[in-house]
Amino acid sequence: MSFDTLLTAFQTILWDYLLVYLLCGTGILYTFLLRGIQIRKFKRALQTLIAKFSLSGKRADKKGMSSFQAVSTAIAGQVGTGNLAGPATAIIAGGPGALFWMWVSSFFGMATIYAEAILAQKYRTYDRTGQIVGGPAYYIEKGLGIRWLAILFAIFIILALGIIGNMVQSNSIASAFEKSLSIPTWITALVVSLLVAFVIIGGIRNIAAFTEKVVPSMAFFYLLGAIIVLGMNYQYILPAFKMIVVAAFNPEAVLGGGAGIAIQQAMRLGIARGLFSNEAGMGSTPHAHAVAKVKTPEEQGYIAMMGVFVVGIIVTLTGLVIITSGIRGWEASMSDNPSFLSFFEGHGTGITITQYAYEMVFGSLGGIFIAVSLLFFAFSTIIGWYYYAETNVRYLFKSRAAVPIFQLIAVIGIFCAAFIHVDLVWQLADLFNGLMVLPNITALLLLAPIVVMETTGLSWHTIPLLGKLGKRKI
Repeated sequence: MSFDTLLTAFQTILWDYLLVYLLCGTGILYTFLLRGIQIRKFKRALQTLIAKFSLSGKRADKKGMSSFQAVSTAIAGQVGTGNLAGPATAIIAGGPGALFWMWVSSFFGMATIYAEAILAQKYRTYDRTGQIVGGPAYYIEKGLGIRWLAILFAIFIILALGIIGNMVQSNSIASAFEKSLSIPTWITALVVSLLVAFVIIGGIRNIAAFTEKVVPSMAFFYLLGAIIVLGMNYQYILPAFKMIVVAAFNPEAVLGGGAGIAIQQAMRLGIARGLFSNEAGMGSTPHAHAVAKVKTPEEQGYIAMMGVFVVGIIVTLTGLVIITSGIRGWEASMSDNPSFLSFFEGHGTGITITQYAYEMVFGSLGGIFIAVSLLFFAFSTIIGWYYYAETNVRYLFKSRAAVPIFQLIAVIGIFCAAFIHVDLVWQLADLFNGLMVLPNITALLLLAPIVVMETTGLSWHTIPLLGKLGKRKI
């Protein structure tokens, strides 16, 4: 058996089965323990996000960044190529019902990410340079007292996001621009690596300033394009929603018996891609939420929930564009195939499906639109993921030289990645992404009493007495 085969098999078991149950189960647990906090506190969370919104907030420093800068940095990491390719992958392989299960994963993910933000705020600290830091490695060591598990997490996330993950993002940018605009790979690689170097060398100050301006702007730009496409496909929006809900529980009713897609497949793919898109429970976003300057941990917890909600909107609109364009093209082609998915046959997978859906409305400009969107999404992800990795470099290495050395390694990797074949790199990125989840989920489950006490002010032994929880205003 080849290495590729073994890697694919292990990755399938890890992501499609083990982590789906662990991540979704953790979200369900916290939804129960916190009494549906993502519903009860949604209005307050939205009001907090709006109140904190600013494209030019107070400059970040060693003591942290503003709450909005923190959520922008978190969203920068969450909104990447997965938000453009993920819905397409899930819908093509699992049918339109997969989008429903992506919604389910986002709903429970809001409770999980609230817990991550609470723990990140509670166990944050300062490193030897006086820089405020926090994240899973810190709450695993300080909260659980298991340093070896914290070290494992730190190693996994540096490899998964800071090095391998960012190489994948860089390669995606170069490939998209070469295909859509015929820009030579070396030019894109050079520009991206220089821009990354410019941002990260300035540390937390530059990273915060970058994300608070670019993330809201790129989200608005992409959402506007998606809304225009849906406006052109308006007559297919209601049928698309009906198709999504029906296919979630009865795929054959929508796709026909020959589609070969079962409920379990739609559910598994939708939840897995949803979790991968919003990163709830993966241990990445807590690094940003840890350094937010807020009065109480709960305040940042609410903001963190809104990050998952924003990502959910982007995923939803991407999915709707794909489904409505697919129905439109399928009907126009007068195909007697019972599944609208047949319209996408021969148009690749993932991001190329998304590009094709936009090209149906915008023509060749659709491909350029996705290429530009991909540039901003992937570049912001590189910045967000770099910051998460740097935090863990600070955790592992006490030397002041560690960060500059890592910056050099990261920039060189980003440049070189544009020229390599990334199939194996993608698999390695998914593998280490999955491995880093395990220590974080362990901490989330074992530190659940701390999250509940920080939120309610009550002792853990009162949790089974849900009536007592209801007597307190939380």
